[in-house]
Amino acid sequence: MAEISESPPATPGPKRRKLAWLLGLAGGIAAAAGAFHVTRSGMVSVDGKPTGPVLAALPDIAFVPLDPVVVSLGAASGGRHLRFTAQIEVHARHRAEVELLRPRILDLLNGYLRAVDPAGLEAQGALLRLRAQMLRRIQIITGEGRVRDLLVTEFVIN
Repeated sequence: MAEISESPPATPGPKRRKLAWLLGLAGGIAAAAGAFHVTRSGMVSVDGKPTGPVLAALPDIAFVPLDPVVVSLGAASGGRHLRFTAQIEVHARHRAEVELLRPRILDLLNGYLRAVDPAGLEAQGALLRLRAQMLRRIQIITGEGRVRDLLVTEFVIN
């Protein structure tokens, strides 16, 4: 029978050991960084509580609807008119005060919209400019800090 010679198993050289050690160290660092990121971002909870996006509480707001305003655009516009409807965003604690001033606000909007040039109503960006100017005038009537925003719900030129 043929004799099988047993040679000792080949041991990895010092370069191979160093490479394996460095790869293991790099993998461990990457795994630790990934675990830190997952835990820190809230994808996984450490204490067993449910995770998910943290939503901030909505501010304490209310909306005061305004009656529709219909404004004729003058003789030069050929009998056209503007139909405008909006809501006022207010702090909830000031809602009753702002509702009390609705007739004054409607009078302001009616007068302001009649004074606007019809060509200016159709210009690009006109609604943003008009909205900002009307909001500032409403804030002056109601007093600082009561009105947060003016939300235009209808702006139609017929």
